[in-house]
Amino acid sequence: MIPIHEILFFALAALVLVISPGPNMIYLISRTITQGKKAGMLSLAGVICGFLFHIVMVSFGLTAVLFTIPFAYTVLKTLGAVYLLYLAYQAIKPNSKNIFEVDKSLKIDGSKKLFTVGFLTNVLNPKVAVFYLSFFPQFIKPEYGSVLSQSLELGVTQVCVSFIVNFIIVLGAAKAASFFSANPIWIKIQKWFMASALTFLAIKIAISKAK
Repeated sequence: MIPIHEILFFALAALVLVISPGPNMIYLISRTITQGKKAGMLSLAGVICGFLFHIVMVSFGLTAVLFTIPFAYTVLKTLGAVYLLYLAYQAIKPNSKNIFEVDKSLKIDGSKKLFTVGFLTNVLNPKVAVFYLSFFPQFIKPEYGSVLSQSLELGVTQVCVSFIVNFIIVLGAAKAASFFSANPIWIKIQKWFMASALTFLAIKIAISKAK
């Protein structure tokens, strides 16, 4: 069982990462604005199921890798730090896309397709798998018990944080789009805040000691 203070820090890290713009967020915002909140919720259900798929696959993978290859932790730690720095750069690079620039060319889809596309958007997004593989090991320690159970515990925490944040985004997508369109300065503030938070997490992971 992972201590509560470790879970809380992981939840904070998961929060920073989930509010970092990516395919899932862009898809949810686009669907919500073009088809309404119900479409956004159906798409969100698909995205969350996609997370569950990744969690199961990665949890079993980490159990095998961390027990058979001791050097794997150092490799995954390095990948985690590099990945976070990459996300930080993506947040502030010149001409980076505003997540509220909606793709209005999306077709009007039915409930089944909204769920399916949301699921596939997440499952086929390699960044999600890279995040789990590189980030989870930073919080897994042998003294806390089974690697598999710890991975699932972290996964459930991440899914809960992701669901809450994306649920709020779906509810307020239209209003948020209007606000940011009228106040573009807040887009810049959001980007630099994200870049700073991600860089901090990258440094923390880089200097963490091996288990």
